Amino acid sequence: MSVLAQISFFEVAMAMLTTALIDRLVCVLPPGMVGPGGWLIDTGAED
Repeated sequence: MSVLAQISFFEVAMAMLTTALIDRLVCVLPPGMVGPGGWLIDTGAED
């Protein structure tokens, strides 16, 4: 059986929803946590 045949629509939908929620969370966090020099996610050097 093909690997792709074992993946259900629900699994794909949940993966997309999880990815979207994580993206929204990162977008609303303050720059001190997520951004250049951030302590949670450091996106690069501060200028």
